[in-house]
Amino acid sequence: MLLLLFGVIALLAAVVVENLQWAFALWAIAGGALSASALVMLAAMVRRGRLRAMLRGALRIMEHDPAPCFCSDAAGGIVALNAAAVRRFGEPLGQPMSRVMLGMLPNAAAVVFRTETALERQPPTHETVLTTRGPVRLTAHRLAGGVFWRIDDQGGAAPHSGDGIALPMMVVSQSDTILSMNPAMREVLGRRPTALADVFAETPVIAGRRSMLSGASGDIAVVPVIVPSRDGRREVYVVPGLAEPPAATVAARAFESLPVALLHIGSDGCLLASNRQAQTLLGIVDAATGPLSQFVEGLGRPVNDWVMDTLAERIPDRSEVVRARRREEEVFLQITLSRITDASGPSLLAVLHDATELKTLEQQFVQSQKMQAIGELAGGIAHDFNNLLTAIAGHCDLLLLRHDQGDPDYGDLVQINQNANRAAALVGQLLAFSRKQTLEPEIIDLRDTMGELTHLLNRLVGEKITLTLSHDPGLLPIRADRRQLDQVIMNLVVNARDAMPDGGEVRVETRMVRLTEPLYRDRAEVPAGRYVTIRVCDQGHGIAPDKCHRIFEPFFTTKRQGEGTGLGLSMAYGIVKQTGGYIFVDSVVGVGSTFTIYCPAFDLPAQDGVTQKPSATMTQTSRAIPDLGAEHPSGVVLLVEDEAPVRAFAARALRLRGYTVIEAGCAEEALEKLDDAALKIDLFLTDVVMPGMDGPSWVRRALLARPGVKVVFVSGYAEDQIEDGSIAIPNAVFLPKPFSLADLTETVQRQLH
Repeated sequence: MLLLLFGVIALLAAVVVENLQWAFALWAIAGGALSASALVMLAAMVRRGRLRAMLRGALRIMEHDPAPCFCSDAAGGIVALNAAAVRRFGEPLGQPMSRVMLGMLPNAAAVVFRTETALERQPPTHETVLTTRGPVRLTAHRLAGGVFWRIDDQGGAAPHSGDGIALPMMVVSQSDTILSMNPAMREVLGRRPTALADVFAETPVIAGRRSMLSGASGDIAVVPVIVPSRDGRREVYVVPGLAEPPAATVAARAFESLPVALLHIGSDGCLLASNRQAQTLLGIVDAATGPLSQFVEGLGRPVNDWVMDTLAERIPDRSEVVRARRREEEVFLQITLSRITDASGPSLLAVLHDATELKTLEQQFVQSQKMQAIGELAGGIAHDFNNLLTAIAGHCDLLLLRHDQGDPDYGDLVQINQNANRAAALVGQLLAFSRKQTLEPEIIDLRDTMGELTHLLNRLVGEKITLTLSHDPGLLPIRADRRQLDQVIMNLVVNARDAMPDGGEVRVETRMVRLTEPLYRDRAEVPAGRYVTIRVCDQGHGIAPDKCHRIFEPFFTTKRQGEGTGLGLSMAYGIVKQTGGYIFVDSVVGVGSTFTIYCPAFDLPAQDGVTQKPSATMTQTSRAIPDLGAEHPSGVVLLVEDEAPVRAFAARALRLRGYTVIEAGCAEEALEKLDDAALKIDLFLTDVVMPGMDGPSWVRRALLARPGVKVVFVSGYAEDQIEDGSIAIPNAVFLPKPFSLADLTETVQRQLH
């Protein structure tokens, strides 16, 4: 508007001015301003059109919803509505929602304003409004530039809560509006009030505090019991005043008829009465009495302290989560205490809710946070260790080049090299625990690999244990990391051995299983298909049922203090899940345990174009140092590595192999060197994670000017963590740390030649 006004003023000035130069300048300014204002208005029109199209598209999803649905734009005008809304309200396009609902809701403008204000805090939002035709539920969702509205008229809906209860009750909204009442409450009141203030002499109404209710025949002394709902509403039950323990009074019938677990606690903190719902939750009998601490156990502070503080009004009324002592299974309860004062003195009314599911979800959430934190720690530690091991093993390989087997130092160097390999395997286990290790899957036949592993397993179980292997003759191969799978089986066999201190039999069985439909167990779903199962069975003491669901948690162990770390099964779980398999446990105390692994069967035979990798033992013993004097390939390698020891080893190894190496300590330094157009580079060898710019980012920038250069990424992190960054780069391969001199030179040679 300002541009348009400015353009009009400039146009008028150009008409009246007499100086030709000034007139020409004003004409130009007017034309520019008017053109700019036209473009702005056109852009606004296009934007509004797109917004309206987006809102109409969102409404198409609800086209066949039986409830009226609308979409309004940022200005509040209706831009689209479904068929149910057209049948009910016509076609009020362009009108505000408050006008549409004017004849349906009392004070519609205030309801719409409250809803729009609530959307700014907690989208989506909803409110139930009581009308003469019954309750109406208004739901609103914030969309891009607009609001989606849904009106659910519940006038002819199902019976209200409490219709079958003889105790008077009502449903109240967050704003103390009475939404519905059961027949008992309507009979007591003799009218249909709309707010709590019309029913109770004093508001706000506090649960457990004696209040006066305005009934049809006069004021009635009652004790309200308030049960909150998830959507912010409350169910308010009214019980005749508890002037004495409800064991032999009229209030006892009301106390029993409530569909809520209730306890009445005396001024000494002892249980006076309980209804059937409370007795079921606590696992007690009708006549049970005594301190509340005999029936529940506090998770933090003692229960008696909490009860006495509430009686003495030292703390406000609030809920606590406790554990039921008398139940055989683990049951958590949320208890809300409300203080009652009457002629007999102060007492407490306790409302109980089963919080077992809530507590379980809370424990699972805490456990997942702990797992995530430990996984991040494991990944960071493994990355640093992989850098150190790369430098140690690499420089050891360089030393082995200058020593033959007759040299006195040769044996020491071999020991260093072998222990570096063992350290690398430990780092792999640490990453398996966090499920972040780089796997090297291969097609393996369990009948062959288990046979080779038998010698090691026999040494592990000892003389008291008999190890029995059984294989399915029609076993299909699987695709897995053999080294990691061997680690899983060894962990399970060692656990089976430890469960039988007096000896016994450990059976390891492989079978083919075909699932015609998904298998659901232990909160997991195994899809239908063909699987190879590995079962490790023992005759040990077994695992208690309440511990089976925690057996794969990190640091959880059933062994005595100092006999187990609680990491073996969690590592096994991580390896199996990362391989795409499933692991379950079945156990009977005193009979034994069975761990079952489901691995997807690999249908393609190994000889049909699939090359099997050598075994882990062969891989470790065949990591010979290449003959660097046999052939000297040429090529220029740009080496980018922020760890100086790793960079020094890699540069020396490649130069000994005959390559020209240009070193850089960071990505920025590498890009500076590439500014020299005369510098010819054949291969980029770069770390992935570095201070400043990472490896994939600088390689993408460099390949814009040098598109034909091959790339080798190295990293101490797992490959799947950087896959999104490297997989989109052409001619790129990944070499995990720690790598040996042979691994490095062979990978570079494969890329270049």
